[in-house]
Amino acid sequence: MADLQALAEAVINGQKEEAERLTQEAIDEGVRPGMIINEGLIAGMSVVGEKFKNNEFYVPEVLIAARAMQSAMDHVKPLLVEGEIEARGTVAIGTVKGDLHDIGKNLVAMMLEGGGYDIIDLEVDVSPEQFVEAAEGGANVIALSALLTTTMPSMKDTVDALVEAGIRDQVKVIIGGAPVTQSYADEIGADGYAPDAASAVDLVGELL
Repeated sequence: MADLQALAEAVINGQKEEAERLTQEAIDEGVRPGMIINEGLIAGMSVVGEKFKNNEFYVPEVLIAARAMQSAMDHVKPLLVEGEIEARGTVAIGTVKGDLHDIGKNLVAMMLEGGGYDIIDLEVDVSPEQFVEAAEGGANVIALSALLTTTMPSMKDTVDALVEAGIRDQVKVIIGGAPVTQSYADEIGADGYAPDAASAVDLVGELL
């Protein structure tokens, strides 16, 4: 019988080859793709998120685990029937205009994907207009990252642009990054702030 618990463990431990092998084994045994994803891959990543929050795991471990999860996911994705795995929502994520930092953003994107969300990665130096386009294209959440105090005002510009486009009430806006705080989120009218990647997953869950 396919061992989804072992698959979750392989993800937690960042064992890419083992995660791929166990995923393939489960597929060969006819386990439903949705089950492999939920009980194996997502289950593993949620443990990784907890450990990261409790400072038992650091960024390198999380990245290695996320890599294992993504490799395994590549085996399952082609088998998914439309609608078999209910995405929990779509998150458009990017580093705001003028800012080229992406490690934190990539980590949040990986953790959200591990949490069962569809991700639209807008990369770095993203203009308010690009975020608006993503929201108009169906994103439920806009996640803004800034690592420089000088680029933080672009977060406010993005919220303002959503208001101007008349779609602010259709989308949740969350922000994060080293200089960013909850009070800044309140000040610019964002829906939430997350201090780290694992908290970002929880925050998106609460908002949706």
